[in-house]
Amino acid sequence: MNEDSAMAVLQRADVPPELIEKLSKSSVATKSRKVKLAIVRHPKAPRYVSLSVIRHLFTFDLMQVALTPAIAGDLKIAAEEVLINRLETISAGEKLSLARRASGRVAAMLLSDAEPRIIAAALENPRLTEVLVTKALLVDEASQQLVRAVCAHSKWSLRREIRIALLRNAHTAAEHAIEFAKSLPDGLVREILQNSDLPEDLKTCLMQSAVV
Repeated sequence: MNEDSAMAVLQRADVPPELIEKLSKSSVATKSRKVKLAIVRHPKAPRYVSLSVIRHLFTFDLMQVALTPAIAGDLKIAAEEVLINRLETISAGEKLSLARRASGRVAAMLLSDAEPRIIAAALENPRLTEVLVTKALLVDEASQQLVRAVCAHSKWSLRREIRIALLRNAHTAAEHAIEFAKSLPDGLVREILQNSDLPEDLKTCLMQSAVV
């Protein structure tokens, strides 16, 4: 069986699961990117077969699987996991493309990248959510580059939960911390500062402003 005949089989809605499993173990599936992707996408493919094939997909095929609405949720999550595990080994150009186009979860992982342009691209990803940005800011590894980018971002810097997260982060510059604190109720600011990693002198200044 060659690639064309394998694809013809996989385009049939009534193909038996046993045949898909057999096809997944064939040499044509091993060699063909299109066949592997078609197996994962096929609704009759057994879950264990799809999960096995996912591990061998190319980077942008994994991205495609994670973004395809018709694919089962557990398979999309598996594709994301494989993709996230590869982030340290792929090129900066691939990371940049993923930052712009991948799922929100993958984009959020790229917020921890060392390159400011990749962080900036991830922040523009339409699938990135406020919850994911907030989580990225609250981890101990959140970088100064990420904090600076979020503080300067026209969309994310205006969100209440993100401002709260930034007031907890040691890398938030004084001028931004003061601006964000002024936008929040005094009682909430005092509560945030009790568990904040901001410099002590800045916390004291903000606390005094919240008391007045």
